[in-house]
Amino acid sequence: MQLKNLFADEDAVSPVIGVILMVAITVILAAVIGAFVLGIGGSQDQAPQASFQWSSSGTAVVHSGGDALDSTNLGQSTASDGCDNPGSAPGVVSDTNIQAGENVLNDVGGCGSATIVWSSPSSDSTNIIGELNR
Repeated sequence: MQLKNLFADEDAVSPVIGVILMVAITVILAAVIGAFVLGIGGSQDQAPQASFQWSSSGTAVVHSGGDALDSTNLGQSTASDGCDNPGSAPGVVSDTNIQAGENVLNDVGGCGSATIVWSSPSSDSTNIIGELNR
């Protein structure tokens, strides 16, 4: 074999690699578009960002700032010993649009802590958006 013929030979695998890459890009693009069209990715509800504090009387939790809250998506998780109804949400206010400065939980009773839980309206996911200790 002569060295001159080696450099003159123009046979290569570039066309094969090019076709494979084009097919791969087409398949990936079709999968992404299909996922959007079929809604496989789904949408995630974002938990509201809010801060809370105990009221001056110590028997209520006040929304002290952040996003407005919908009380239908709020609950109180299991509280510490001494609570009136541990594990339930007896004190969540009924106002559906809780703004800063309004009570979120009423009649917390003798609880030493309160945990406010937000439930997604479109799925079974929950997030703790506030934890308070006295």
